[in-house]
Amino acid sequence: MAGGAAVSGSSANAYTHLMDPSRKWYNNRRLITLNAWLVLLLITSSTNGYDGSMMNGLQSLTLWEDYFGHPHGGRLGLFNAIQNIGGLAGYPFAPYLSDGIGRRRTVFLGAFIMCIGVAIQTASQSFGMFIGARFLIGFGLTFAANAAPMLVSELSYPAYRAPLTSVYNSLWYSGAIVAAWTTFGTFKIHNNWSWRIPSLLQALPSIFQVALVLFAPESPRWLVRKGREQEALKILAYYHADGNEEDPLVRYEYEEIRAAIELDRQAAQVGWRSFFSTTGNLKRVRIIVAIAFFSQWSGNGLVSYYLNQVLNSIGITDPTLQLLINGILQIWNLAWALTASSLVEKLGRRFMFMVSCAGMCLFFTLQTICTARFQIAGTAGAAHAVIAFIFLYYAAYDIAFTPLIVTYTLEILPYNLRAKGFNIFNFTISVALIFNQYVNPIALGHIKWKYYIVYCIWIAFEGVFCYFYIIETKNLTLEETAVIFDGDAATHDIVANAASQAGVAHDIGVVDEKPMDEKLSHTDSA
Repeated sequence: MAGGAAVSGSSANAYTHLMDPSRKWYNNRRLITLNAWLVLLLITSSTNGYDGSMMNGLQSLTLWEDYFGHPHGGRLGLFNAIQNIGGLAGYPFAPYLSDGIGRRRTVFLGAFIMCIGVAIQTASQSFGMFIGARFLIGFGLTFAANAAPMLVSELSYPAYRAPLTSVYNSLWYSGAIVAAWTTFGTFKIHNNWSWRIPSLLQALPSIFQVALVLFAPESPRWLVRKGREQEALKILAYYHADGNEEDPLVRYEYEEIRAAIELDRQAAQVGWRSFFSTTGNLKRVRIIVAIAFFSQWSGNGLVSYYLNQVLNSIGITDPTLQLLINGILQIWNLAWALTASSLVEKLGRRFMFMVSCAGMCLFFTLQTICTARFQIAGTAGAAHAVIAFIFLYYAAYDIAFTPLIVTYTLEILPYNLRAKGFNIFNFTISVALIFNQYVNPIALGHIKWKYYIVYCIWIAFEGVFCYFYIIETKNLTLEETAVIFDGDAATHDIVANAASQAGVAHDIGVVDEKPMDEKLSHTDSA
């Protein structure tokens, strides 16, 4: 795939003419209920975001520093990295749970483990106890974070699938905001509750999930895979067509899901080896691993976990000011990420990735220059410019690498590989994070601003990779997007069979033997 290969959907997806145009998320009771269930799943990401921001904030709390002996270097890296090490321990089990016991129950199990971990973290009396608790939180988060976004993607009303799935990773910042402002508020408490309160509040999303998630609907794709087809049909009908099982949209969704899963069954290979058995799967793995690394190795790890050290390096050492900057930055990030999430079907994935890479490269380079000027010459204006470029850099990062990495990963994976492929994605992120969390404080301490140059070069490489390998997938259905790497024949089989079985017109998608571009153009004109 060279020269920026692109496959572009139409301005409307394959379901468009089957949808009731009057049914919107804000005026239909069942869609409102469905989206409320999806919000319960989306806040899984908030737990992760809360942790990163909380650890940033705790490093600015004198009482936390005193209690744990002023950790620095590798010891400080362990404080941050241990959650992801716990996540690594959960990865061998997560996809099997998601595919075995279902998406809902896997989220419940993960949330329950996290509640236990937070309780131990809040009550910690020693370095070992705090580390053990954070390991447990990471272990539980692996299960919830594997299942929750898949359930969002597989359950959403078609018109809202991509934006809602994009919101998942964007809500990382909602947790970060709560943590940042909690640590800012507890900064004035002159006892250990200044850090125990932020630790305790990390459990809030998990408590809601433990109490409610088992009452949420299960994934229709999972139900079909398990042979519970009538249950899947009822869920699709209830939430997507006010209970009408003969609704054309519901019939088409249902038949397309059945066709895609039947194609998966015929492929026979669902183990880990299958990721390397076909050209299409190799392309998927290459992209998934790359964007997972890019999401953590773009310089964002410096600010996400070591903002206080970054600010110390430019002369901003007042803890109150550091906490204030952290809190404002998280609000800024959430605003940009949610805005980008709402535009994924309008702007397209490929365009957003390219804009994001270009912006990150520009603003991180300028941040590097200004940091160097301050550390070499002590220029006050350069320090102020660093703050500005941090905010601009994150705006660029949030255009694609916050909202799209989960969405793109889930939609390019067929059902039979989705849980395992998403596990590869999460595993890669954890490995990248562990490296960052150990290496960043050591590198910053030894080579200071020169370490930024490494990221400047790496971000430029990311842009080149995205140009050559990111394929456009906007406005395609989940099943159509999943087989896009397997060639036109696979797409034709799924859509033609679904259209035939559902008894709907053949102008809804790719149903003839024309090349992909002609098919998509046909959809545009339909």
